Amino acid sequence: MFLELLFNGITLGGIYALIAVGYTMVYGVIQLINFAHGEVYMLGAFFALTFITALGMPFYAAFALAMICGALCGMALDVIAYRPLRNSPRLAALITAIGMSIFLQNLAMIIWGSRPLPFPQLALPEYMNQTAFHVGGVNLTWLQIFIFTCAVVFMAGLNFIIHKTDVGRAMRAISQNKTMAALVGVNVNRVITITFALAGSLGAAAGILVGAYYNSLFPTMGYVAGVKAFAAAVLGGIGSVPGAMLGGLILGIAEAFGAGYLSSLYRDGISYAVMIGVIIFVPAGLFGKLSRESKKSL
Repeated sequence: MFLELLFNGITLGGIYALIAVGYTMVYGVIQLINFAHGEVYMLGAFFALTFITALGMPFYAAFALAMICGALCGMALDVIAYRPLRNSPRLAALITAIGMSIFLQNLAMIIWGSRPLPFPQLALPEYMNQTAFHVGGVNLTWLQIFIFTCAVVFMAGLNFIIHKTDVGRAMRAISQNKTMAALVGVNVNRVITITFALAGSLGAAAGILVGAYYNSLFPTMGYVAGVKAFAAAVLGGIGSVPGAMLGGLILGIAEAFGAGYLSSLYRDGISYAVMIGVIIFVPAGLFGKLSRESKKSL
């Protein structure tokens, strides 16, 4: 049972990490908690479902196209909802983010209905539902390996973009001082929009993986997953990409073991408990740093 829960926790943690990175990227650049990010995750799953069932696309093509659609949704959120409020108080942007979250949930209900829909399992490659390894009496499927591999590859690619490309350097410059970055020639609005696009594509990928793994899609699926991913981002240190990765894994493993040894009824509460505990005992998270404003308030 221990190994089974561990494998499930690592798989779940990889998904949380993908979503949490979207939160932490946006916050790291413009200090905004994008509460509509969970809905981009939800839309990515429904986009893939539509591409497979309505257009007959193979899984991998639908996966890639849904990620592109997730990136476009992220860009649209920035341009339509957040860019006009760039110089407004943070509370205005926060309220807007909550409003966009509710709007996208209801839009999904109008388009796809409010009832849960199954993910087309027949569209998955045959090998994904087969056993890859048999360890200690536990079967590890290729789908679980695929999910964790996607998480590692996407994280490595994101880390490369942030640290080795001009766009990544611009992101880091804006996170340090947006005004000075603009003075040295950085197109602030363009870089922020690219940040939303990257976050949206990763969120959409996570939504597709969850849909394939749990075989259930519904319009409010982004809310619960978004809260848990936010808890993972806080655990790792909001604004820290490595922290979001580690926080997602820790939260996924903790949730899996909590559900296995206590009760599945407590799995959502564990996420809140972890987030509250971190805020109380380690306010900056595992890899985060307290800002000057935070230090002054302490």
